Amino acid sequence: MAKRFGKVESYKLKELIFILILLIVVLSAAAIFIFRDVIAIYILVGFFALFLVILVSRYDFLLALKEYERAVIFRFGRAKRVGGPGWTFIWPVIESARFVDLRTQTIDVKPQEVITRDKVVVKIDAIIYLFVKKENDAVMKSVLEIDDYRKGAEQFVVASIRDAAGELTLTELISSIEKLNQEVKQKLEQITTSWGVSIEAVEIQHLSVPKEISDAFSEQKAAEQKKLARTELAKAHQIEIEAVRDAAEGLSDKALSYYYIRALERLGRGKATKYIFPLELTQLASRLSGVKSEGAAEDLFKKYAPAIKKLLAKKSGKKKK
Repeated sequence: MAKRFGKVESYKLKELIFILILLIVVLSAAAIFIFRDVIAIYILVGFFALFLVILVSRYDFLLALKEYERAVIFRFGRAKRVGGPGWTFIWPVIESARFVDLRTQTIDVKPQEVITRDKVVVKIDAIIYLFVKKENDAVMKSVLEIDDYRKGAEQFVVASIRDAAGELTLTELISSIEKLNQEVKQKLEQITTSWGVSIEAVEIQHLSVPKEISDAFSEQKAAEQKKLARTELAKAHQIEIEAVRDAAEGLSDKALSYYYIRALERLGRGKATKYIFPLELTQLASRLSGVKSEGAAEDLFKKYAPAIKKLLAKKSGKKKK
């Protein structure tokens, strides 16, 4: 009985709730009918406010563009105008905008493997400096003429470097990096002009050569430096010999005799046991022992005659032994 009584009470509660809801609906319908003009106005105002909230939350109708920013504004899919800098109004739903940065941009080209004309594989990476021109026409071109001018410039530089490297040997490539930079820049400028983009510079940052080739280059440079050093040393000796020859040509017989005798004096003071005399010196010594001359030369010969005789005596004594 208790279980059955619980079901009866639940059924009566549901009937009461249904009656209350029905009563509220009837009273609301009556109120709307009686105050239909006022309620209609509030409903319209509410829908309009809701519409504005949706527009503001989903669409940008007022753009705040910085000095270096521009916006290409499309209306129904067609490029209409360029907005900025400052505040720019666009119509929600029917207009949209695409932003453009006018500052200089850097594009780091990833290292690329290229093959030179002499079949050497090297890695080259580069960097590109470019910017969109400020003119409205150039700003529109940067959006309308190419999907992504940054990616397009990067791919073009990679292709240009590969083509240029394939026409040069490794030595020519290393020695003409600056020339290659200028060539790639000029080629890139020819196509970016139609994009509204200007190229500031294209620089090859690094050229990686295989270790075996690098070691061979180092050895070659070392050999060249040694060769250059020897060449310079030989030239110095040549200059020294020529200077001595020029000086000797200006000496008189008396001066030459003086230098010969001084040399013999130094030999006599030394501890050597073996001497080699030029023929003209031995003849000079024999003359000095018996010939007298006048003036300063005679005194000079008399002074050094004993030294010469001593040297000759040593030489003759050794021969007898």
